[in-house]
Amino acid sequence: MIWPRILLDLVLGAIFGFLGGMFGIGGGIVAIPVLGLAFGMSEQVAQGTALVMVTPNVMIGLWRYHLHGSLNLRYALTLAIAAVPCTYVGAHIATRLPSTPLRIAFGIFTILIAAYTLLRAYGLGGAPRTPARWYFATIVGAIGGTLSGFFSVGGATFAIPAMTIFFGMSQAAAQSMGLALVAPGTLVGLATYGAAHDVDWITGLALAIGGAGVVSLGVDVAHKLPDRSLKVLFALFLFASAAALLAHR
Repeated sequence: MIWPRILLDLVLGAIFGFLGGMFGIGGGIVAIPVLGLAFGMSEQVAQGTALVMVTPNVMIGLWRYHLHGSLNLRYALTLAIAAVPCTYVGAHIATRLPSTPLRIAFGIFTILIAAYTLLRAYGLGGAPRTPARWYFATIVGAIGGTLSGFFSVGGATFAIPAMTIFFGMSQAAAQSMGLALVAPGTLVGLATYGAAHDVDWITGLALAIGGAGVVSLGVDVAHKLPDRSLKVLFALFLFASAAALLAHR
């Protein structure tokens, strides 16, 4: 019975797409644990399949953040250029690692990012600092690109708090930077996971179709929320995603 499964994938894709647009991550971070828990995919296949959905979601979301005036092109290009080669290296390594350690590492990484984001939302993550020069964004891009290769979506979850902490950006502006960082790397990562036969193309395409129509709605909601509220929701979203990742054995 393939059609009920495709219908389910379309609905899930719409949910993932909305959340991905709202939080500037493309939706992969929630898709990966669902694909593992509900569909029994290995970590690598879940990540590769999520990339099929994430690729169009990221492009649409990036354009919508640009229309809202949240996208700084200098930073966006710096992040993207630095991320691409590092994404390839990270993805190449990830396709050769055991699934369980990779999933646990991703879960722990996500919890740390969520905890620090929550502290920052209430002014507890350190004193405000002078924003760094734009060219230091190459460091964020390189680290984020490597994480994107390892975890397929990890670069955005790293870049968003990094851009608020070190470059003084609002949460919405930082989320646009997260999308900019992963935008070119999603194609590199998808090609790498595809070459390793770690992609369920039917599921991924159904998720992509379901998500493409609602990404813009998520971006619009993000720009209507106060900065602190968006940070808190982003942190809670990451905590929930990490819990799902660690629950999958």
